[in-house]
Formats: sequence, C-alpha cells, structure tokens
Amino acid sequence: MNYLDHFLVGVLTPKCHLQLLGTVCTFLASKLKETIPLTVEKLYIYTDNSIKLQELLEWELVMLGKLKRNLAAVTPHDFIEHILCKLPPQREKLSLIHKHAQNFIALCTNNFKFSMYPPSTIRTGSVDAAICRLWQDEEVSSRTWDALTKLLAKFTNTDMDCLKACQEQIEVVLLNSLQQYR
Repeated sequence: MNYLDHFLVGVLTPKCHLQLLGTVCTFLASKLKETIPLTVEKLYIYTDNSIKLQELLEWELVMLGKLKRNLAAVTPHDFIEHILCKLPPQREKLSLIHKHAQNFIALCTNNFKFSMYPPSTIRTGSVDAAICRLWQDEEVSSRTWDALTKLLAKFTNTDMDCLKACQEQIEVVLLNSLQQYR
C-alpha cells in the first residue's frame, strides 16, 4: 500500500490502470520482502490474464523511477536474472540454477552466519553454489570451476575471496540442512 500511495500522490493514473499498478506494487513488495518472490508469470495468472507481462515489467520501471528507487534494502533475490543471462551458454539449465539459487538464498536468510555478507555476495554465492551442485555429476575441472567463479566475481564486482567463502558456507549450511531431514 505504501508504494501505491506514494505513486498515486505524484502521478495521475487512469482507473483502467489501477489493477496493473496494484500488481506492480505487489511484485515489487514481494521482491523486497519475500524469501521466494512472486514471479511475473504467477502474477499474470493471479490477474486472470488481464495484464500483459511486458506491460507489468515496463510499469515496474516507471514506478521505480517515480519513487526514485526509494523502496527498501536490496535483497539477495534482486537481479539473479541479470547474473544468469551473462553466464556461458547453458540455457537449458538456467531455470534449475535459478531455482537452486533461490533455495540457497532462503537457507542463508535463516542462518546468522550470512549476516556479515552483503546481499549481492549472498546472491552471487548462491548462484555459484547452484552451478556447483549441477556440475557435481559432470566431470568439470577445478580450473573451469575457478574460471566461472572469477567470471561471477567480475560480473558482480564481488571480492573473489569473499565470494568463495560465502559459497563454501552455503555448501556447509546445505549439507547440514540435508542431514537434518535424513
């Protein structure tokens, strides 16, 4: 409601755009507050297909501009897609990498050890850990693995040692979590 109120105070909005505006507010709020944010596709379904996906994304940018991006702290979920689109071509696995990264981020939010890392490092470490998990079954050399980690660190302007430490902690937390349920 806060986003909606602030937007409507500054922008005259036709009645026919209120559902779209409310959906954009829900989308932004879920990105900032939920451990697993709502997807554009899910919101599309919730509106009974009454909005266009592209329109939702365009209005998200409009709202961010009007609110001067003054929403809240950045979360690790923000911009996962931006990292994934820069990865070497493994398009068939991007959805799975994204899903694993979101799960790892959720694990991190429940563990105090990750409070020392900025959200961008948790996000990048989660993507790195997700790829590591998928590559475990394949014969991938440590040289290739290091090259990918360096690439991720470069994309996100993250310190390499900090990224490796975060990724290793994610692996430890994951293993501990899996052992609890056995």
